Amino acid sequence: MTQETAIKLFEAKQVRTAWNEDTEEWYFSVVDVVGVLTDQTNQQGARNYWKVLKHRISQEGNQTVTNCNQLKMPAEDGKMRLTDVATTEQIFRIIQSIPSPKAEPFKQWLAQIAKERIDQLQDPELSIEQAMTDYRRLGYSESWINQRLKSIEIRKDLTDEWKRHGLQEGVQFASLTDIIYKSWSGKTAKEYKQFKGLKKENLRDNMTNKELVINMLAELSTKEISEVSNPETIAEHEDIARRGGNIARDARLKLEAETGKKVVSALNAKNILSIEK
Repeated sequence: MTQETAIKLFEAKQVRTAWNEDTEEWYFSVVDVVGVLTDQTNQQGARNYWKVLKHRISQEGNQTVTNCNQLKMPAEDGKMRLTDVATTEQIFRIIQSIPSPKAEPFKQWLAQIAKERIDQLQDPELSIEQAMTDYRRLGYSESWINQRLKSIEIRKDLTDEWKRHGLQEGVQFASLTDIIYKSWSGKTAKEYKQFKGLKKENLRDNMTNKELVINMLAELSTKEISEVSNPETIAEHEDIARRGGNIARDARLKLEAETGKKVVSALNAKNILSIEK
């Protein structure tokens, strides 16, 4: 059971969704998901089921799932009404609490993913093999896969360098990454994804070979400069990120001048794979 196969269980009925540009998260109507999995014939029946289920999950101590956001979505009467919505992570947790045959494939898939993750933690080489298998399955070329795996290695070297200096994953990593992107491409990560027509998809998975190479140069340069500079403040890290990105920007501009072709491309994985085919 794959995620793609599992999600197809929702195709028989409409599940209302909304995309949040700020958090870059998909939100799903909880009532719709509950209705699909419990064969409720109307939204009121699904709402009643969710009310009972939410209370039970809350009693189990899981406030993260039960404290769902609310968004206005089209109701059965055609009006926009507030309804509980959940992120992908929250939806999977809710699914695990529903005793339905339709929910079983999801539970099996989640168990399989958990086992694979534990195996990969014990043997990191399995992560690389799994990544290669996944990229091949999606139709990427061997040359692109090799570049992508190299970019993962370089990215890890950079984040290890940041961790060595006590920087925190999350906001600080994202802020410095934005500076690197902006310096060499002229776009932040969010702007770059919008340019390529992406939402939740991984930006690097949607880069061309040229974009991957230039970004690798930016991150490699940032790491190398950091190693010899030993920055102590976030401002110093930001300056180094710009310098690393500027090295890649100069390489990008030189390449564009020599070839007459832009490096930063609106192509995403779907376009790239179509062209290769």
